Amino acid sequence: MGDFNLALVIVAIVVCVLVFIFNVYLLVNYQHPDDANQAYFPKFVVVLGLSVAAISILMLPADVANRQACRHAIYNGACNLTLPMKDLWLAIYIVDAILVFFVIPFAMFYYEGDLDKSVGKRIKSALLWVVVTAIVCGLVLGILYGLIGKVDFTVRHLSSGTASFPSSWDFSHSQQCLGNSNQCSAYLAPASSEKTWTMQTTFPEYVVALATIVGSVLFTIFGGVGIACLPLGLIFSFIRRPRAVITRSQYIKEATELGKKARELKKTADSLRQEEKSGAKGRKWRKNVKAVEKELLQLEEDVKLLEEMYPQGEKAETNWALTVLGYLAKLILGILGLIVSIAWVAHIVIYLLINPPLSPFLNEVFIKLDDIWGLLGTVAFAFFCFYLLLAVIAGAMMLGLRLVFITIHPMKWGATLMNSFLFNVGLILLCSISVIQFCSTAFAYYAQATAAQEIFGHTLQSLRGIKYLYKYNVFQIGFIALAGLTFVYYAAFGWRRRKPSGKFQLSN
Repeated sequence: MGDFNLALVIVAIVVCVLVFIFNVYLLVNYQHPDDANQAYFPKFVVVLGLSVAAISILMLPADVANRQACRHAIYNGACNLTLPMKDLWLAIYIVDAILVFFVIPFAMFYYEGDLDKSVGKRIKSALLWVVVTAIVCGLVLGILYGLIGKVDFTVRHLSSGTASFPSSWDFSHSQQCLGNSNQCSAYLAPASSEKTWTMQTTFPEYVVALATIVGSVLFTIFGGVGIACLPLGLIFSFIRRPRAVITRSQYIKEATELGKKARELKKTADSLRQEEKSGAKGRKWRKNVKAVEKELLQLEEDVKLLEEMYPQGEKAETNWALTVLGYLAKLILGILGLIVSIAWVAHIVIYLLINPPLSPFLNEVFIKLDDIWGLLGTVAFAFFCFYLLLAVIAGAMMLGLRLVFITIHPMKWGATLMNSFLFNVGLILLCSISVIQFCSTAFAYYAQATAAQEIFGHTLQSLRGIKYLYKYNVFQIGFIALAGLTFVYYAAFGWRRRKPSGKFQLSN
């Protein structure tokens, strides 16, 4: 037993180091050149946040592996040798909540502060916003915890009579208790034996529960949209691909049009900057800024597409071959992603929405993979959890391009500003809690008897005021509904290329 847990600890340490190195690699390659050799604190927050999100996802497979240390226990104290997963869960999610609600907002306020101000004034301004947020959040959490921070467990009161020790036992299906009582059988006991057992939950568990609810709302919206648009976006990107290299005259014509569009955008941006300096930052101004951001993203996509259709330089033929291979890779990844998305939707319907479940479905798949090789099921399990996080990011990007009230924060290789990094890290951290809760519920058969099940399965689903959201599967139904609507949308309009509107309602 001790050797098993020692191996698990070693694997956990190695994985944490690899996750940290990989996140540093992402930061270095995605950051904007303007942020090179500066903004070190936001960069530290980005690496820390991504590491916490990745580790929190990997902790559920680790929880399952940790549970297996007790599977063949031959003495009662064997489970004392396992890792304290419940304490680790609470610690990682308290850190998650602190990062999402305090550290990342502070880093964003500091990064986006007026550069004309001194560092001290920018820190003071950012701290002021964070302190106000902390006071409000603390008051709300304290009041809610004091009033409704309780869990209501539905239990049956079972009892039996007493009798002298007999020489033979006389039990049957209809007589399962001693004496004339029928109160020891949960199946035969009357409905009046049901009782509600109320107890106060711990404050860390309550913080995790409320953060999970906030994350679940975002996860339902972005994840439901993303589970469909992630694979379909890749497939339709292949369908809309450039079929052949254009001529030089066509390239000059298209480049001239893009240059004209770029000048119009610059003129519009200058007008908006003048409005900002004059203090006219009203609703119309924000709407125009949003429109300019969308048109700028569309212009960048058009420029990239034009460069693909007319490769230049000594390696033009090589670049065109790589472009063709890239679109083929998108098609393959899109088909594989579509299979995973369909498996997710089918599993939610079969295992979660239908009561009793028709089949354990993916739970059985993971168990059989574990029988083939010890970590194969765990790897597949972690992959399905990470896929949900990718779906959340894809859904946020899609809705951000189409809805006015959602801010666009694109992630681009070598051109991502720190505020976009921080926003997406905050979104990933907030939704990672819900992804874990969702996975622990969806794969309850595979992840049974784990610390995650205790926190997210029993406490969360019995918490007063919140339990009805889980009792009636509100999040799962919303997830499936949005996935279906997104699929219909892509089937109807996904093959079309989006046209820029070019309409701006300028005040002047």
